[in-house]
Amino acid sequence: MTPLIAVVGATGAQGGGLVRAALSDPARRFKVRAITRDPQADKAKALAKLGAEVVAANLDDTPSLTAAFSGADGAFCVTNYWEHFSPAREISQVHSLAHACHQAGVKHVIWSTLEDTRERVPLADPRMPTLQGQYKVPHFDTKGGSEHFFREGNVPTTFLRTSYYWDNLIHFGMGPRRAPDGTLHFVLPMADKPLPGLAAEDIGKCAYGIFRRGPELIGKTVGIAGEHLTGEQMAAALTQALGQKVSYDYVPPEIYATFPFSGADDIANMFQYKRDFNAEYCAIRDVAFSRALNPELQTFADWLERHKREIPIPA
Repeated sequence: MTPLIAVVGATGAQGGGLVRAALSDPARRFKVRAITRDPQADKAKALAKLGAEVVAANLDDTPSLTAAFSGADGAFCVTNYWEHFSPAREISQVHSLAHACHQAGVKHVIWSTLEDTRERVPLADPRMPTLQGQYKVPHFDTKGGSEHFFREGNVPTTFLRTSYYWDNLIHFGMGPRRAPDGTLHFVLPMADKPLPGLAAEDIGKCAYGIFRRGPELIGKTVGIAGEHLTGEQMAAALTQALGQKVSYDYVPPEIYATFPFSGADDIANMFQYKRDFNAEYCAIRDVAFSRALNPELQTFADWLERHKREIPIPA
């Protein structure tokens, strides 16, 4: 019998990449159940046309998740902090996911997670501002700090630590900015430290590689990246792809935190963590191992060749 993978966030970047990776595999090693809030949405209908079973469930509704995971051999679990900006809600959603996986008896779960930065920077540490009274990097800490739900529930889990999405240059406003003199500048609070990054769709492909390995990676923490690049190297690649000179500007985290977009303080602390604990952060995100999971892993230049026209470039 062909095993079944249930995929949370199937119409999103991570889950969608996994659904398409599994369904495009000529060997069809797995059947796919795409979990989404709205099976009638265009993206959900597109997955159904590819061969996925599409079911409705809500991360805030544990019984709906348990039903969606029922009969599944594997499950991919992910949350989207940026949808609501609520640490309490995200923690509740992770608890629901872990509990539902346990109740449904899923044999192999992948939890898309990140570091709990408070393990390296305690709340009392003045090097980094404390946010919302309980976090240093809320969208990291809520995920890493919730891993215990899977461990304590004896859920057979691979903990997948992702990296910076290069797609943020398109969708998150992190692309080059034009200065008053007309020149383009790429801004990061990373100083001269390398930033692990990858194409968002490659997360799902790497997750598929984990499922293909069976129980080998259960209980392990696995980090993935397409490349580790400094701001200078990313700016050079952008220059080549866009045909316009792009300069790298280092902006200290405390300045970046003042930028006028929601979550700027969270993102600034995130970059500071990656800068200050760079060797450790990069070490777990092994590019060679990521490529072993996903032989189609893209480099930044590969990604730019495919997506350069989608990056908003100010006139």
